[in-house]
Amino acid sequence: MAETGSGAAEKFRARQVTRPRDQVEQQIREAILEGRFAQGEKLPPETELAKQFGVSRPTVREALGALVSGGLIRKIPGMAGGSFVNTVTPDSLSRMLSESVDTILRLGALDMLELTDVRRVLEVPAARLAARHRSEEHVSELRSIVERQRTTTIDDPEIPGYDLAFHTTIGQASGNRLLAAFIAAVHDATHPAQYLDVTAEVGKRTVKQHMVILAAIETEDEDAAAEAMQSHLDYVLRYSTAQPKA
Repeated sequence: MAETGSGAAEKFRARQVTRPRDQVEQQIREAILEGRFAQGEKLPPETELAKQFGVSRPTVREALGALVSGGLIRKIPGMAGGSFVNTVTPDSLSRMLSESVDTILRLGALDMLELTDVRRVLEVPAARLAARHRSEEHVSELRSIVERQRTTTIDDPEIPGYDLAFHTTIGQASGNRLLAAFIAAVHDATHPAQYLDVTAEVGKRTVKQHMVILAAIETEDEDAAAEAMQSHLDYVLRYSTAQPKA
């Protein structure tokens, strides 16, 4: 006797039928995430994919475009080009995160307290980890950045860039690629130094704080590095404005 009612419903649940473009996108996405296409591997040409899926080339092209927007693949033009699975590196991850952070910020007003709170969550532990894992190359790069900051003037347009380089290098020195990518994304999308009400005194104090952070990282003093970063971010919030400086 055939099952009816709730018993039959438990054995079969219909899946909503999606558009062909969505089905193509979903299947390629699953293949990438399951490792059937490796990082850096080239996908089959659009014509071949269209034939395999039984859809038109424009449908495949739309699906691939959605995967590009989602950061899973990149399209390279030319005879040797095509669609390639993205290789996840700290730089590529940072770029994807930065675009997402930038979009979020554009949708609403930036609150400096929220930004600084996020920086505390990311950068205080990053400073601690940097003191533990830093290499001589990281220390050398931080020294170079601080020296440029120490010898510049408050009207130098490169000040936000120096700040970006200092904090992202600490993220890299932490040894945690995901943490480094988040720090770089936040700085790249927001450039916190643009919100700092920079006077000669504030600029001087900020550089001195960077020097203290550097010294703690160089001597591998984890507690001192975390405390110095915490103090620096507290100071930054105190002298920050609601809007970026022109």
